[in-house]
This record gives sequence, C-alpha cells and structure tokens, in this order.
Amino acid sequence: MKYRPAEVALAVKRVQYRHHRALSRGLAPLGLSLVQWDALRHLRRQPDASLHELAVLTFQTDQSFGTLAVRMADRGLIERIPGPGRAVRHRLTEEGERLLAEGQDVVDGIITSSFSALSAGQLDQLGALLDAVLDVDEGMGARSAGRDAK
Repeated sequence: MKYRPAEVALAVKRVQYRHHRALSRGLAPLGLSLVQWDALRHLRRQPDASLHELAVLTFQTDQSFGTLAVRMADRGLIERIPGPGRAVRHRLTEEGERLLAEGQDVVDGIITSSFSALSAGQLDQLGALLDAVLDVDEGMGARSAGRDAK
C-alpha cells in the first residue's frame, strides 16, 4: 500500500484547508465570508430551508447559524419568513442572489485552479473515490444513529 489511510485523510484535510483560505481571501472583496457564501449557495438549492437545515448543511450549530442568519438578513442578503409553528424559513433576496453569482465566479476560479494538475479522468476518479468513502461514512453514521435510538 503506497498511502496509509491516515496520510490520505491528512491530504484531504490539507486540500480543504487550502481551499478555505483561498476562498476566504477571494470572497472578502465581495464583503462575504466563506460561511456566508456557503449559506447563500445552500439557500439557492433549498429555498425556504429552516435554520436547523441550514446549520447542518453549513457545518454550524443552530445557535451560530442563527446569529449568522440575523446578520445576513440585516445586510439584506436573505429574508427570514415565519414558518409553521415557531419555525423560521429563509430565502435569498435579490442582493443575496447577486452576491452568490459573483461569489460563484470566484469559487469556480479558485477550485478549478486548485485541481488543474489533474486530468479530467483523474478528477472523475478522485470524485468517485471520495463518493465511495462518503457512502461508507454515511452508512456508518446511519448504523450508529440507529444504535443510539435504541
């Protein structure tokens, strides 16, 4: 075996960290943090998402995402709309849509550059391998969640 699992895991983390730093620098001139841009991206994909759903999608706690959502609403990037019961739903505003599109151009450039050493076939292979790892992890998570429920 050329690469031990721990070495591969560290390489994945290093790439993620490099992306995080580069994306944060690239989005800053738009007045967006990476977390804000990610929230806009998820809201585009899931309009009317709840605070909890958005927190999970953006790797935040409900409390930290709630604080972020209030700041984003104050800036006019998202709307907070009453939902069923005490739930609050979230939607993009026109300004949020505009910044999401501008941010997408930045993100695309950074990510494309980051993976430029790979051929199209290698990139497809890497994507398939990571999908396989994620499928195993999600299966394990579902099994452990099932055990916790008993």
